[in-house]
Amino acid sequence: MLGNFTYVNPTKLYFGENALEHLPEALADYGKRVLLVYGGGSIKKNGIYDKVVSLLQKAGKEIVEDGGVMPNPTLAKVYDGCRIARVGNIDFILAVGGGSVCDYSKALSVSIHCEEDPWEKYYLRMEEPSCQIVPVGCVLTMVGTGSEMNGGSVITNTETKLKIGKVFSEKVFPKFSILDPTYTFTLPNYQMVSGFFDIMSHILEQYFSDSDDNTSDYLMEGLLHSLIHSSRIAVKNPLDYEARSNIMWIATWALNTLVAKGKTTDWMVHMIGQSIGAYTNATHGMTLAAVSIPYYRMLLPYGLPKFKRYAINVWGVSAEGKTDMEIAEEGLARMESYMRELGLVMNAKELGVTEDMLDGIAEGSFIMEGGYKTLTKDEIIQILKESMEAVK
Repeated sequence: MLGNFTYVNPTKLYFGENALEHLPEALADYGKRVLLVYGGGSIKKNGIYDKVVSLLQKAGKEIVEDGGVMPNPTLAKVYDGCRIARVGNIDFILAVGGGSVCDYSKALSVSIHCEEDPWEKYYLRMEEPSCQIVPVGCVLTMVGTGSEMNGGSVITNTETKLKIGKVFSEKVFPKFSILDPTYTFTLPNYQMVSGFFDIMSHILEQYFSDSDDNTSDYLMEGLLHSLIHSSRIAVKNPLDYEARSNIMWIATWALNTLVAKGKTTDWMVHMIGQSIGAYTNATHGMTLAAVSIPYYRMLLPYGLPKFKRYAINVWGVSAEGKTDMEIAEEGLARMESYMRELGLVMNAKELGVTEDMLDGIAEGSFIMEGGYKTLTKDEIIQILKESMEAVK
């Protein structure tokens, strides 16, 4: 049975080649002083920075810059960004970059005018903002997180070694996002395939929950088919516009809250992966890849009907002459083979995980209850150990 839900998504999208030309139009209803947020400087090398600045000036905007956002945005960076924004008296935040830049910008949007410590209020107590929210817009240069059309914001506290994601209400969603697939062409292969698996993991976290046969499951199976097909093309030819545009669109739909409707959703792979990231600063998608196969093998007996369906409907496993368990296991084997084909990290040691970190990573993995099984800390450690023993 499809559960009851309310659905709204206020983000306006401008999609396609040269979509950036819509930036002045998108900013027309907002204030004069724009905080331009970006990462390590790649947008200056590939020319996107100059295009954005030119369009902001054309629109009559005053620019305050906040660069240097790291792949795993830190709480210290959020505090620093708040200082820059307050001094600049900014009216709008424009995030130009990947999901980390978008996540960071949403954290800023609710923290600039917050009278409390934002870490305590939003990431520990998981409260909604009660202060003025500074609106955000995104110009996406990397796909994977879906942050361009949701309220998610993941921040790392390096002092406590906690990496926590807060999902804000639609009030914090980007007001608009500009998605030009050509902006993803220059991304290094490691980051590209990491983003591909982040997309897949988002879908699977929602798919492997509940046993009901509902519309969301069919939508997700279609997204997975398209992702698998297009990612194989993109790995061979990163400049294939059709493949990269399909992947960009899949990433948005994978986590813009639509396919979660009517589902409890799981998110344990993300909880473990984020905790690994807090200890190692490893690339997010790779942390998910490293623990997914051992996690799903542990989960399989508890959600066997859905894993069987996944094997048949997504990976084309033949059911003839096989038990349900054999079908399901073959599906996971095909998934693992695909992951290795992409060149994903399958062993947590490659990400810097060591034996002495296991207890801390397990402690930092928030236990979720929406999947087929609620894990214990010992089971999380078992998953981590199995990952560390995986063939590289």
